[in-house]
Amino acid sequence: MLSLLVCFSFRGNTQNSPEAVAVGLPVKVKWITFEEAVEKSKSEKKKIFIDVYTEWCGWCKVMDKNTFTDPEVAKLLNEKFYAVKLDAEQTADILFRGTTFKFIPYGNKGVHQLAAALLNNQMSYPNFVFLDEEFRIIPIYTGSNSLPGYRKPEEFHPFLGFIAGDFYQKMNVQEYQKIYQSPYGSRETIPATN
Repeated sequence: MLSLLVCFSFRGNTQNSPEAVAVGLPVKVKWITFEEAVEKSKSEKKKIFIDVYTEWCGWCKVMDKNTFTDPEVAKLLNEKFYAVKLDAEQTADILFRGTTFKFIPYGNKGVHQLAAALLNNQMSYPNFVFLDEEFRIIPIYTGSNSLPGYRKPEEFHPFLGFIAGDFYQKMNVQEYQKIYQSPYGSRETIPATN
Protein backbone atom coordinates (compact mmCIF):
# COMPACT_ATOMS: atom_id res chain seq x y z
CA MET A 1 0.00 0.00 0.00
CA LEU A 2 2.82 2.40 0.87
CA SER A 3 4.46 1.84 -2.52
CA LEU A 4 1.20 2.78 -4.26
CA LEU A 5 1.00 6.01 -2.26
CA VAL A 6 4.59 6.86 -3.16
CA CYS A 7 3.90 6.31 -6.85
CA PHE A 8 0.72 8.40 -6.84
CA SER A 9 2.29 11.23 -4.85
CA PHE A 10 4.53 12.25 -7.76
CA ARG A 11 3.21 14.71 -10.32
CA GLY A 12 4.61 16.18 -13.53
CA ASN A 13 7.89 14.77 -14.84
CA THR A 14 8.36 12.20 -12.11
CA GLN A 15 10.89 10.06 -13.92
CA ASN A 16 13.68 12.62 -13.66
CA SER A 17 13.07 14.03 -10.19
CA PRO A 18 15.48 13.29 -7.31
CA GLU A 19 12.60 11.62 -5.48
CA ALA A 20 12.01 9.28 -8.40
CA VAL A 21 15.63 8.22 -8.41
CA ALA A 22 15.50 7.63 -4.66
CA VAL A 23 12.57 5.23 -4.93
CA GLY A 24 13.97 3.47 -7.98
CA LEU A 25 11.73 4.82 -10.72
CA PRO A 26 13.44 4.89 -14.13
CA VAL A 27 15.25 8.05 -15.18
CA LYS A 28 14.80 8.90 -18.83
CA VAL A 29 17.17 10.78 -21.08
CA LYS A 30 15.57 14.03 -22.26
CA TRP A 31 16.15 13.56 -25.99
CA ILE A 32 15.77 16.59 -28.25
CA THR A 33 16.46 17.32 -31.90
CA PHE A 34 19.66 18.88 -33.15
CA GLU A 35 17.78 22.08 -33.98
CA GLU A 36 16.34 22.24 -30.46
CA ALA A 37 19.81 21.81 -28.95
CA VAL A 38 21.18 24.65 -31.05
CA GLU A 39 18.23 26.85 -30.06
CA LYS A 40 18.57 26.02 -26.34
CA SER A 41 22.30 26.81 -26.53
CA LYS A 42 21.42 30.42 -27.29
CA SER A 43 20.11 30.90 -23.76
CA GLU A 44 22.05 28.24 -21.80
CA LYS A 45 25.40 26.96 -23.02
CA LYS A 46 25.91 23.21 -22.67
CA LYS A 47 27.83 20.57 -24.52
CA ILE A 48 25.82 18.54 -27.02
CA PHE A 49 25.82 14.75 -27.07
CA ILE A 50 24.67 13.27 -30.38
CA ASP A 51 23.56 9.65 -30.75
CA VAL A 52 23.85 8.94 -34.48
CA TYR A 53 21.67 5.92 -35.20
CA THR A 54 19.48 4.28 -37.84
CA GLU A 55 16.09 2.62 -37.53
CA TRP A 56 17.48 -0.73 -38.76
CA CYS A 57 20.49 -0.80 -36.38
CA GLY A 58 20.08 -3.61 -33.86
CA TRP A 59 22.90 -2.43 -31.57
CA CYS A 60 21.33 1.04 -31.51
CA LYS A 61 18.18 -0.51 -30.07
CA VAL A 62 20.22 -2.43 -27.49
CA MET A 63 21.98 0.82 -26.53
CA ASP A 64 18.57 2.48 -26.09
CA LYS A 65 17.28 -0.40 -23.99
CA ASN A 66 20.32 -1.11 -21.81
CA THR A 67 22.54 1.96 -21.65
CA PHE A 68 20.38 5.03 -22.10
CA THR A 69 17.91 3.71 -19.49
CA ASP A 70 20.66 3.40 -16.89
CA PRO A 71 20.05 6.00 -14.12
CA GLU A 72 23.70 7.09 -13.90
CA VAL A 73 24.01 7.56 -17.66
CA ALA A 74 20.64 9.33 -17.96
CA LYS A 75 21.42 11.63 -15.03
CA LEU A 76 24.77 12.72 -16.46
CA LEU A 77 23.34 13.22 -19.96
CA ASN A 78 20.42 15.27 -18.60
CA GLU A 79 22.54 17.43 -16.30
CA LYS A 80 25.58 18.15 -18.45
CA PHE A 81 24.49 17.85 -22.08
CA TYR A 82 21.76 18.51 -24.56
CA ALA A 83 21.11 14.92 -25.64
CA VAL A 84 20.31 14.61 -29.34
CA LYS A 85 19.10 11.64 -31.36
CA LEU A 86 20.10 12.01 -35.01
CA ASP A 87 18.80 9.45 -37.50
CA ALA A 88 21.61 9.14 -40.04
CA GLU A 89 19.00 8.38 -42.70
CA GLN A 90 16.41 11.05 -41.88
CA THR A 91 15.04 12.88 -44.89
CA ALA A 92 14.24 16.21 -43.24
CA ASP A 93 16.65 19.07 -43.89
CA ILE A 94 18.62 20.56 -41.00
CA LEU A 95 19.69 24.20 -41.15
CA PHE A 96 22.84 24.90 -39.13
CA ARG A 97 24.98 28.03 -39.27
CA GLY A 98 23.68 29.05 -42.66
CA THR A 99 24.11 25.63 -44.28
CA THR A 100 21.22 23.34 -45.15
CA PHE A 101 22.16 19.71 -44.59
CA LYS A 102 20.09 17.33 -46.71
CA PHE A 103 19.38 13.66 -47.16
CA ILE A 104 21.40 12.16 -50.03
CA PRO A 105 19.78 9.01 -51.46
CA TYR A 106 21.88 6.14 -52.77
CA GLY A 107 21.05 2.51 -53.27
CA ASN A 108 18.05 1.42 -51.20
CA LYS A 109 18.76 3.99 -48.52
CA GLY A 110 20.97 7.05 -48.21
CA VAL A 111 22.61 9.28 -45.65
CA HIS A 112 21.96 12.64 -44.11
CA GLN A 113 24.74 15.14 -44.80
CA LEU A 114 24.92 16.28 -41.17
CA ALA A 115 25.46 12.71 -39.94
CA ALA A 116 28.16 12.18 -42.57
CA ALA A 117 29.88 15.44 -41.60
CA LEU A 118 29.79 14.64 -37.87
CA LEU A 119 31.15 11.14 -38.43
CA ASN A 120 33.74 12.23 -41.00
CA ASN A 121 32.04 9.85 -43.47
CA GLN A 122 32.83 6.86 -41.21
CA MET A 123 29.25 5.61 -41.20
CA SER A 124 28.85 2.97 -38.49
CA TYR A 125 26.09 2.70 -35.90
CA PRO A 126 25.58 3.37 -33.12
CA ASN A 127 28.05 6.22 -33.09
CA PHE A 128 28.39 9.11 -30.67
CA VAL A 129 29.65 12.64 -31.15
CA PHE A 130 30.28 15.33 -28.55
CA LEU A 131 30.18 19.04 -29.36
CA ASP A 132 31.48 21.76 -27.08
CA GLU A 133 29.53 24.89 -26.21
CA GLU A 134 30.66 26.51 -29.49
CA PHE A 135 29.54 23.49 -31.58
CA ARG A 136 33.09 22.20 -32.18
CA ILE A 137 33.59 18.43 -32.24
CA ILE A 138 35.38 17.12 -29.16
CA PRO A 139 37.67 14.22 -30.13
CA ILE A 140 37.55 11.20 -27.84
CA TYR A 141 40.76 9.61 -29.05
CA THR A 142 43.51 11.30 -31.04
CA GLY A 143 42.30 11.54 -34.62
CA SER A 144 38.80 10.26 -33.85
CA ASN A 145 35.79 12.57 -33.89
CA SER A 146 33.36 9.96 -32.66
CA LEU A 147 32.88 7.05 -30.32
CA PRO A 148 31.54 4.11 -32.33
CA GLY A 149 29.85 0.95 -31.15
CA TYR A 150 27.61 -0.41 -28.46
CA ARG A 151 28.71 0.28 -24.87
CA LYS A 152 27.29 -1.08 -21.63
CA PRO A 153 26.42 1.60 -19.04
CA GLU A 154 29.56 1.00 -16.99
CA GLU A 155 31.67 1.23 -20.17
CA PHE A 156 29.88 4.32 -21.48
CA HIS A 157 29.76 6.38 -18.28
CA PRO A 158 33.54 7.09 -18.19
CA PHE A 159 33.37 8.72 -21.62
CA LEU A 160 30.52 10.96 -20.47
CA GLY A 161 32.50 11.96 -17.39
CA PHE A 162 35.62 12.61 -19.47
CA ILE A 163 33.73 15.12 -21.63
CA ALA A 164 31.34 16.55 -19.01
CA GLY A 165 34.17 17.37 -16.61
CA ASP A 166 36.31 19.01 -19.34
CA PHE A 167 39.07 16.47 -18.70
CA TYR A 168 39.56 16.20 -22.48
CA GLN A 169 41.15 19.68 -22.32
CA LYS A 170 44.05 18.52 -20.12
CA MET A 171 44.55 14.78 -20.60
CA ASN A 172 43.73 11.87 -22.87
CA VAL A 173 41.00 9.37 -22.10
CA GLN A 174 43.46 6.70 -20.89
CA GLU A 175 44.93 9.15 -18.33
CA TYR A 176 41.42 10.03 -17.22
CA GLN A 177 40.75 6.35 -16.58
CA LYS A 178 43.29 6.46 -13.72
CA ILE A 179 41.26 9.07 -11.81
CA TYR A 180 37.75 8.08 -12.90
CA GLN A 181 35.43 7.23 -10.00
CA SER A 182 32.88 4.69 -11.13
CA PRO A 183 29.36 4.95 -9.69
CA TYR A 184 29.00 1.24 -10.44
CA GLY A 185 31.28 0.07 -7.63
CA SER A 186 34.21 -1.01 -9.79
CA ARG A 187 36.55 0.66 -12.22
CA GLU A 188 35.92 -0.09 -15.85
CA THR A 189 38.66 -0.10 -18.42
CA ILE A 190 38.43 2.37 -21.25
CA PRO A 191 39.70 0.69 -24.42
CA ALA A 192 43.09 1.98 -25.62
CA THR A 193 41.81 2.50 -29.15
CA ASN A 194 38.47 3.06 -30.73
